[in-house]
Amino acid sequence: MPFGAEPGAGGVRFRLWAPAQKRVVLDLEGIHHEMNSLAEGWHELRLTAARPGARYRFLLENGLAVPDPASRSNPDDVHGASEVIDPLTHDWRDAGWRGRPWHEAVIYELHLGAFTPEGTFAAARTLLSELAALGITALELMPVADFPGKRNWGYDGVLPFAPDASYGTPDELKALIDSAHALGLMVLLDAVYNHFGPEGNYLHATCPEFFNPAHHTPWGAAINFDGVDCRTVRDFFVHNALYWIEEFHFDGLRLDAVHAMRDDSAEHIVCEIGRALRAGPGREREVHLVLENDANQARYLGPCASAQWNDDLHHVLHVLATGEADGYYADYAGRALERLGRALAEGFVYQGESSSFRDGAPRGEPSAHLPPTAFVSFDQTHDQVGNRAFGERLDALAEPAAVEAVLGCVLLAPQVPMLFMGEEFAARTPFQYFCDFGPELAAAVTRGRRAEFERFASFAQEIPDPNDAATFMASKLQRQERDPARIAFVRELISLRQRYLVPRLAGARSGTYSIEKGTLNVVWPLAGGARWKMNFRPDGGAHMPAGEAVYRARALCVALEAA
Repeated sequence: MPFGAEPGAGGVRFRLWAPAQKRVVLDLEGIHHEMNSLAEGWHELRLTAARPGARYRFLLENGLAVPDPASRSNPDDVHGASEVIDPLTHDWRDAGWRGRPWHEAVIYELHLGAFTPEGTFAAARTLLSELAALGITALELMPVADFPGKRNWGYDGVLPFAPDASYGTPDELKALIDSAHALGLMVLLDAVYNHFGPEGNYLHATCPEFFNPAHHTPWGAAINFDGVDCRTVRDFFVHNALYWIEEFHFDGLRLDAVHAMRDDSAEHIVCEIGRALRAGPGREREVHLVLENDANQARYLGPCASAQWNDDLHHVLHVLATGEADGYYADYAGRALERLGRALAEGFVYQGESSSFRDGAPRGEPSAHLPPTAFVSFDQTHDQVGNRAFGERLDALAEPAAVEAVLGCVLLAPQVPMLFMGEEFAARTPFQYFCDFGPELAAAVTRGRRAEFERFASFAQEIPDPNDAATFMASKLQRQERDPARIAFVRELISLRQRYLVPRLAGARSGTYSIEKGTLNVVWPLAGGARWKMNFRPDGGAHMPAGEAVYRARALCVALEAA
């Protein structure tokens, strides 16, 4: 890795890219060492006496002491010193692991801090066998990159190479992944390459070249993927992607908010990352790249990435299950059944049509040419639950029959399904927005959160304070809430998927849909000439289509027509 502290036979090589600094001093355990200034803004020093475990910082010309932007570990949080880590100390036991094909994925999204009472890598490791027994084949960890404070969703990370110390050590994260692989579970990591968090980001001081003021995002100047000196910035993120896959044995990444990764280069940074993963670790095992992209840009799916989160499907399912039509749900309230058909059959609902929620602006690109496995489907995620004022889950908003029908749609449609932690046992705990910023920023975040919902009279001054530790504690899963009936129901649906659908899914193609007498009918061609049929009727009057019966509920029927 060209960045950071790299142990080797000759001690440790320390390397920092800081074009704005003519002189940089390495502070190693309180002893100062002048670094060598190299070409193109690099500063480097090799110390034979340095060892793994040593703490270090970089001292800038103005006296500011900063952590390593490529720190592998920051035990004392984002403002503290970095720690030299030997990446080869973990005794890996997954030598035979080659990953799993994408069409076998049944994803489980979880937040490390809220998944268990302890909120650690080690604690999550103890529950992996339960998830494997449920039928889960892939974990998706919300971001673990070092963030300020003791609790955060993870999207405010500022040290992209350092697992947050509140969850445990780098070796404990590796042990979690090692154990997952032993159970046949892939592990994906949510990575944030569109911005840095508002506290603890020292890159503006060390190298302002990391940002391009020509592009603006909700977080300020965009990360510099296409301006002057962008090559080193691009390398930083390409190497970060490779680092998680190679050094930690992750099976893939989910890239957050790709629509905010502003890049006018000939090759978008998303595609460069995808190419690097395929040309590197992807030559020896299955490696997957999943996107979140509010712009519905189908162009990246296939050439650059395996799949994309399909918010369109979630939104229309939510409208049908709850009747809500506020905010962005307004785009899905009219002709909801037709929009559900398009989402299930073709992927995106919005494939270039104008969006009333976006003041008539067109949204999306055609997606019907893509296979269903190019889309990740879900009825709940951290976003869709946590960005509500009180973090209510779907079970708190819809009737049980509607929730079961929605779960059936998600788990038995040919798209790659994803559950949000606790959904499998009908968790009643909310998942609220929480963070742990310094006093000034904390107050601003609290005011902003309340202002966001002030137009709703019932929410006045009742919105949970994101910085209050009680908000975080209220979001932790409570295992005593486990509903055996829901667990059995979810296990049955996944079992049906694995028995009937997965063996024929690798050759699946986009489907067709029709609405007859209030009933939505969707048909997908599968491998070997088989056809998969889904029959949905919101009022509960669905009838069993012709074929081998797979599942029947009050509002949903699914059948397989074998060739």
